[in-house]
Amino acid sequence: MGRRFDIAIVGGGLAGGLAALAIRRAHPSLSLALFEAGDSFGGNHRWSWFESDLSQQGEALLAPFARTEWTGGNEVRFPAHRRVLSANYRSLDSRDFDRTLRRELPQEAQQLGSRVARLDASGIELATGERVEARTVIDCRDAGPSKHLAGGWQVFLGQHLRTASPHGIDRPVIMDATVRQHGAYRFVYLLPMGPDEIFVEDTYYADSAALDAPGLRERIAAYAADKGWEATVLHEETGVLPVITGGDFAAYRASLEEPEVVLAGARGGFVHPLTSYTIPVAVENALAIADAAAFPRDELARLVDRRAHEHWRRTGFYRLLGKMLFEAAIPEERYRVFERFYRLGEPLIERFYAARSSALDKVRILSGKPPVPISRAVAALLGKGAPLVQEDRR
Repeated sequence: MGRRFDIAIVGGGLAGGLAALAIRRAHPSLSLALFEAGDSFGGNHRWSWFESDLSQQGEALLAPFARTEWTGGNEVRFPAHRRVLSANYRSLDSRDFDRTLRRELPQEAQQLGSRVARLDASGIELATGERVEARTVIDCRDAGPSKHLAGGWQVFLGQHLRTASPHGIDRPVIMDATVRQHGAYRFVYLLPMGPDEIFVEDTYYADSAALDAPGLRERIAAYAADKGWEATVLHEETGVLPVITGGDFAAYRASLEEPEVVLAGARGGFVHPLTSYTIPVAVENALAIADAAAFPRDELARLVDRRAHEHWRRTGFYRLLGKMLFEAAIPEERYRVFERFYRLGEPLIERFYAARSSALDKVRILSGKPPVPISRAVAALLGKGAPLVQEDRR
């Protein structure tokens, strides 16, 4: 007869994994399977968030995961402005994400090394040809380039380093933009993992999705040498994420949707369009899906579709700022946009990263002298932007 589950989740990244855990907790009697093409859940990533980003329910969902926590605030560095902010910071490594899901989910739910070739409302077909039936299918696969969306790219390479002597960094540095700008907004992201261990990520807000891994490794090595760190690389990760500045969201969803299949995660549009800051959105959506997991599949699909369109509407302000960043700011001077932003109040900054900016926040961000030329700002507002169809060339 073949295998059958109440719920099949396709894609074992952050969105799919959190949805699986939330459903398991809310409805332990439902049979559940999390299908992931790779050999581990979560891929090779690091996700971070501010302590204030999550509700009590969100904190409870993340409670089983081992994460690094800092209580000394965080820091930003720009050529003309440096600041220590009081918000505490959290970070989760995908290896800890994988270990926790393996421990928390039942064995039959852990479908690793299971590439899905096709899916529909009543089940999935694996690359092996096996058909798996399901009452509800939730599509949480990775997002990809789309002609229906416009924007740029956030390109990064991060390394976990061990230093021969204490590195001297005692709090997260969210952005060190005092580094040379290479035709994009470039900054270095620092997370002290211990007295002699530190995560260093070289990040670019770039027009191209090309990732020059050898070049970024050289720049991280040069950054470490400039700080006087003699370092050994313990682990490395890379990423190319879309920064969405506009587009036809209905057409984008329609191009990916299968009737009565729940389309969620980044693929479904549940992202912060400017920062790619994922945890608050993924946690909130996982809890909402879990609350409605026992609904008929068509009702659940419609609910998540409404949430996706509402999220797109609510995050329009961040897409507007993204247009200013990519289309109005001169690439080597894009850092000025963030340098000005980080002069604003701390609660505003925290709400911005959690995609919860108030109307007053938006007025405050846009008021005063703009950090981009007026003529370029007007042209950006009138333009459609570059489609997100570039290939990730590594």
